[in-house]
Amino acid sequence: MTDTLFYDGQCPLCSKEMARLEQIKGAGLVLQDIHALDSDDLPASKEQLLKVLHLEREGQMITGIDANIAAWEHTRFGALWRILRWP
Repeated sequence: MTDTLFYDGQCPLCSKEMARLEQIKGAGLVLQDIHALDSDDLPASKEQLLKVLHLEREGQMITGIDANIAAWEHTRFGALWRILRWP
């Protein structure tokens, strides 16, 4: 299974997090800068993708904090991120 995380490569905070994630992620996660794609290759409108984080998994879109948690589950720190789902 390969997940694709779409992020805003023009956002300094996003870019910093993605650089760190790139260093420690497994092979099952692809990091994709939204601005590096043609609009025809985007899974949603650029405006939607820039408003909230999107992760594509098996044809389904996961958004927001769930997308962030799903991406970090491709690292050895994944279990730590799951606490963000606690009520």
